[in-house]
Amino acid sequence: MITLDRLPEPVPHMQFALGDHHTLGGTSAGKVLHLADRGADVVLHALIGHDDDGLRVAAALRAANVPVEAYHSERTERHANLMTPTGDRVSLYLATPSSPTAADLERIEAALGEAEVAVVDLSELGAALVERRREGAAGTPIWTDLHDYDGASAFHEPFLRAADVVFMNDDGTDDPWGLMQRCLDRGPRLAVCTRGAEGAIALSAKGERAAVPAVPVEVVDTNGAGDAFFAGFLAASLGGAGLEECLAAGARQATVALASEHLHPAVAAAPAHGR
Repeated sequence: MITLDRLPEPVPHMQFALGDHHTLGGTSAGKVLHLADRGADVVLHALIGHDDDGLRVAAALRAANVPVEAYHSERTERHANLMTPTGDRVSLYLATPSSPTAADLERIEAALGEAEVAVVDLSELGAALVERRREGAAGTPIWTDLHDYDGASAFHEPFLRAADVVFMNDDGTDDPWGLMQRCLDRGPRLAVCTRGAEGAIALSAKGERAAVPAVPVEVVDTNGAGDAFFAGFLAASLGGAGLEECLAAGARQATVALASEHLHPAVAAAPAHGR
């Protein structure tokens, strides 16, 4: 994580960072940390390398009491995030996991088949899982986070069509209600859109609409707020809450991430080098 006073312009130049630190990242990690925080019976299935970065990831998740089923990867995913104090971000992939094996996919599918909800994130692993779902019979309901979906991305399409519930933010649209409706037209029963300081909205396939304002909080770091919102919403839904109550639970959980320099405050308890 590198904090700058402004994002770099696309020309050769030099900038001085306002600060930097290493921390656990990734959308799946963000979701599982906050689901565990809300008391959900959750397990993270992930490709993690047997390297120093993988040790740090495992240590951070252990410190947060998150159960992990790790599958072998030649390397652990790493990002460098360029951030501004106002929350603007450029995320650079430094390393991506190796491809999952057929045996790994079969093990994960078996585990998902026993779950009440399968959260499948945008990744090569996730794409393989939704493709296998498309070719087979219906199974555990899939919830997926489309992030800054613009309504047209071909990469997002298989995830969208496989999902029971989809989340997104409004970065890619000036018509979030219209975007959610276009998502529902592809098959999901519910679409949720986070709007930063404007709060969050939801639209069901039956036409039910709901909206909540953002919960005031002193923002330390914006990374992971959407994942925290997702987790708060899902945990409330599993508890039988209504649509507006789920949105409100998501908005409250988002403040936990926003008030920490980590995806969740529990990450700060992890050993610095993961040993």
